[in-house]
Amino acid sequence: MNLSRMAPAVALLAMTMVTACGAQGDGRQTGGRASKQVAMNEQQAIDRAEEIINQAVDGMSPKPTLERMGHAPVGSCIARDDHGPDDRVQVTVAYKLTGVPGPEAQNLVRQARDAWLKQGYKYNSSGEVDWAGPFPTVYMRTEPDDFWMDAMTGVLDRAKGEGLASLGVTSPCFLPPGKSSASTAADPAALEEPQADDPARHRALGHSSRIYDALRVGSAPTQPGEGLSTVQDESGTAVHHTWSTEPLPEDETVRALARAQAYFRSAGWSVRHVPTREGTPAVVARHPEEGTIAQVAASTTGAVRVAVTTPVNGPASADV
Repeated sequence: MNLSRMAPAVALLAMTMVTACGAQGDGRQTGGRASKQVAMNEQQAIDRAEEIINQAVDGMSPKPTLERMGHAPVGSCIARDDHGPDDRVQVTVAYKLTGVPGPEAQNLVRQARDAWLKQGYKYNSSGEVDWAGPFPTVYMRTEPDDFWMDAMTGVLDRAKGEGLASLGVTSPCFLPPGKSSASTAADPAALEEPQADDPARHRALGHSSRIYDALRVGSAPTQPGEGLSTVQDESGTAVHHTWSTEPLPEDETVRALARAQAYFRSAGWSVRHVPTREGTPAVVARHPEEGTIAQVAASTTGAVRVAVTTPVNGPASADV
């Protein structure tokens, strides 16, 4: 896919994509979840995420080995209510389950689901899983502390029924002690088209291209508000790239989002699932080294919308 052909229009950023959970104190609904002030520190969030993982694994048979995925578990909040900068962070802990025969991968996911249900945790979707699909995934959340988790298996050899399993837990956004919650949304007047030789431009297009490859569906013609733009606000300068796929049937949309999630996990991104009005949770991911944020979500038209936001002062890689 030559994504540079999708570039020229001024984008409205990821503001049009997904509204998500946050740490506000007014209790209003945001993106389907009740926003609330979350009081914890980073170590408490890590410990709770590890506890949720262990609750899924402790009773598994055969017993898998946990192989850590990704880098540092604490990062900037990637599901912000107002899309502006603030001091909130969140924890994402993910493990690959290794050391068991490939045919057991799907069984491990079922066991994780059953263990979490036994703890009183809830599905964050209908609970229906397409076990025959390429990436059967269980999405759940804890109550009342609102950690979100998933158990996923990816099929490597369909004929033999072999695959890999992984578990991930993401904390709600929270303010570390001593931090403030002040935030400022980007001013649309600050939007401008990036220069052709801008490394951040190439980086954003490179990520979009790899997401396109992971989705494995056709792209739609550029829509109003889509394309490349540069935005400057109090958090700095970033390049945004937004685009859409062709409209898809609901079952294929779910599969495409699962493939995007699998790509982000395998590439070491931190991944969070965000509820949407359309019912299918969006995938929001953060690159641990660049600070790039990618959002992949179903729209009311049936298309899957993609938004990539990368800071201008990130690495100079231009792999498109």
